[in-house]
Amino acid sequence: VQLQACGGGLVQAGGSLRLSCAASGRTYSSGAMGWFRQSPGKEREFVAAIRWSGGSKHYADSVKGRFTISRDNARNTVHLQMNSLKPEDTAVYYCAADSRVIVTMIRSKSAYDYWGQGTQVTVSS
Repeated sequence: VQLQACGGGLVQAGGSLRLSCAASGRTYSSGAMGWFRQSPGKEREFVAAIRWSGGSKHYADSVKGRFTISRDNARNTVHLQMNSLKPEDTAVYYCAADSRVIVTMIRSKSAYDYWGQGTQVTVSS
């Protein structure tokens, strides 16, 4: 399984970016795909996730109302629309996937076996 993330960049505070993550090597019908982020000196933290079956969406409190996760089943791709970006959103964003993720573990990075290479998001003030 390979995950290819793209869409990062530099944006001013208040702006928007859309991240995408395409999975190749298998088609997901169970489990979840999520986004995590890591800034220098900090632990990798959960941002958002979506379950392949049922499509339930989960967000960190810090991004709720500003970020939207969606999926394109036909393309095995997940998107993260990020609006009203803040300087504190600056980080490397990683997508992750696993067919065995259960809803109670969906926010835990240890639940995901497959990770993308990361894409840098920088929000200037």
